[in-house]
Order: sequence, then C-alpha cells, then structure tokens
Amino acid sequence: MAYHWNWGIFLETVSGGDERYLDWLLSGLGWTLAVSLAAWGLALLVGIPIGALRTVRRRWVVALATAYVELFRNIPLLVQLFLWFFVVPELLPRELGLWVKQDMPAKEFITASLCLGLFTASRIAELVRTGIETQARGQRMAAQALGFSALQTYRLVLLPMALRLILPPLTSEFMNVIKNSSVAFAIGVIELTFVARQMQEESEQGIETYLAVTVLYFVTAFLANRVMALIERRVRIPGTMGGGR
Repeated sequence: MAYHWNWGIFLETVSGGDERYLDWLLSGLGWTLAVSLAAWGLALLVGIPIGALRTVRRRWVVALATAYVELFRNIPLLVQLFLWFFVVPELLPRELGLWVKQDMPAKEFITASLCLGLFTASRIAELVRTGIETQARGQRMAAQALGFSALQTYRLVLLPMALRLILPPLTSEFMNVIKNSSVAFAIGVIELTFVARQMQEESEQGIETYLAVTVLYFVTAFLANRVMALIERRVRIPGTMGGGR
C-alpha cells in the first residue's frame, strides 16, 4: 500500500485530548532545551576546574582528575544514564539527593541533566587541559615573576587564554549536548525523541513526525552554533588563526 501523506497532522487534535500534535512537539522542544542548558551549565562548572587540575604539578591531583575524565569518557552515555537512574538510588540514602526520591516529579529531568552534564564535563576537561598546555611556558613564568599565586595564575592568566583558544571545539561540544539529550527519552523525559515516538504511535504518520523532529534538532543545533560563533568572534585572540588584528 502507498504511504498516505498528511502534513496537516501537526494541526490536528490528539485523540482523547484537547492538545494538538504541534503542542506536543513544542513541549518536547522545551524539555530538550531545558535538559541541554542545565547539562551544559553543569558541564562548564565541573569540566573547567577538572581540566585545570590536570595541568598542576601535584601528581596525585592530576591522577584523580585524569581518573574522572577517563571514567566518564569511556562508559557509554546510555549506560551512565541507566546507572544514575536505577543503580545510584539503591546505593545512596534518599535524603542525600533530590533525584533519588521515587515520588519526585522532576526526578527524570534532574537525572538526565546530571548524567549528561558530568559526561560532557569530562570532554570539556580534556579541551581545557589542551588549551592550557598549548600556551607558551612564558605565560606561567611571567605570572610567577609578578608574584601571582598558583590560583591567581590559573584564574587571571591561563584559564582566560585557554577558554578563548578552545571556543571552536567548545562549540561542537555544545551542539553535541543538544543531540545527546535525546537519550533522556530512555528514562521518561518528555523531550523531542520521546514525543516523536509517542506521536508516531498515536497518529501513524511516522515520516512526517520524524522529519519534523529532525528539522527541530537541526535548527536548534544550528542556532547554538551561530551563538557560539558570535561569542568566538567577540573574544578571539588577535594574531591567532581567524583572529584578525
């Protein structure tokens, strides 16, 4: 049988309810953005200091920071998500974390954001380490000659320069966060992928549904790319590749 196209499906009302399928998609997009932004904020908060710690001169500190990076980078994201959702609540007392409360409505959202954030933090840490280590040794030596402490050297000299140098790969990581948020459907977060599966089952218009979701993912990632590119142009270092003068 030939496929029956119905591009008006998005304006039709969901059977058994008063919402349109378009409302489902917009709600899913909202949750996708919420998970992505929460995870990105956590990833920067954790990844930047971890990356800096990988460049200090204390071996045990470097070893601990490296262990974090290797642990989170080498376990598949979906496996990590299931560990956080099903295993961690059984190992920790419920009062130690809001996400472990079985009756908490936001449990799925918190778990997805936490998992994706810590996973992305390991990748950001590696970028930050590279950004610091590619700088000339004179940067650190000049800061020490001025009497800066180790913390001041990182905060005022090394990290600002490193973050500007790694903005292009950070842009790719930001886009990856948006795409990786799709795994959250596995634990019941009503984001775009979850909505797409539900809408396809309800309407039986799978091609239209997944094409629409593909476009929404593409537009969201493209806009994120443009925002990061604008930031990159504003803070780029003169004299570097693409940096102008």
